[in-house]
Amino acid sequence: MTTRVLGDWGTTHLRLWLEREGTIVERLDGPGIGAIAAAPAMVLAEELEPWWKHGGVDAIVLCGMAGARNGLIEAPYVDCPAGRGEWGAGALRRTFDGAALIIGAGLATPLAGSPPDVMRGEEAQVFGALELVPALREGRHVALHPGTHSKWIWLEDGRITGFRTVVTGELFALLCRSSLLAAGGEPGKADEDAGFAAGLARAGGGSGVLAQLFETRAAQLRLGRSAGWATGFLSGLLIGHEVAEIAAAQALPPQLWLIGDPHLCDRYERALAAHGIAAVQLDGEECVLAGLRSLHANA
Repeated sequence: MTTRVLGDWGTTHLRLWLEREGTIVERLDGPGIGAIAAAPAMVLAEELEPWWKHGGVDAIVLCGMAGARNGLIEAPYVDCPAGRGEWGAGALRRTFDGAALIIGAGLATPLAGSPPDVMRGEEAQVFGALELVPALREGRHVALHPGTHSKWIWLEDGRITGFRTVVTGELFALLCRSSLLAAGGEPGKADEDAGFAAGLARAGGGSGVLAQLFETRAAQLRLGRSAGWATGFLSGLLIGHEVAEIAAAQALPPQLWLIGDPHLCDRYERALAAHGIAAVQLDGEECVLAGLRSLHANA
């Protein structure tokens, strides 16, 4: 019986799945690379200990920040354009407590002719989407991975030809934690949804995002808006501007593929619809598992 661990180790979260003969039998969640004080190898060994005691593991296949400079072992970057074959060939191969260890390479934009950009982890979900949706392997498509760092990813005939990173999620978190913009109490879902719609509409108002940010606070003081409304407004404002800027700079197709957290994908779908762009949502967990299986097969 073949037993392997599939893992997505990000900055804020670790997800591990135990697979036996092609079937996921258990899942564990742990701290992200950015949240651990101990050496990543120690953390991984502790997380895997229960599985180690019950039959062991033949292979460990990881993507994301496991391959970052401050991760488990630094893995190389593969320049775009890149397909599943190049991604697999660039993987790092080692051993870990007697098991074969494979860490997926990151992807990078070529330095000649474009600003530098990199990704680690999102490519696994995109290559997984190619496994799950055969239509993505032919023609030109755009995939969008919302998150702390949103990734707009261009595909052609099953290869990632380029991408652009927008730090919308990180900016939102910083403003919520470290400013007065969304201060004032506990958010409420109804208020937050209304605030998001208002922020999305305001993002299409013509002025730049920097000139609009303080409205998040002023609306609480002058219009009696709640903290929940302000949080939603800030989210709608930032996401709305992100989509508007990409749409203005790039010729986007009439349909995009959204991969990631369903709640966040719903918000981006609403922002895309404001520009007449439809979206098909793909489950991020299913995509990353398919991508990690593809990595193991091609590494």
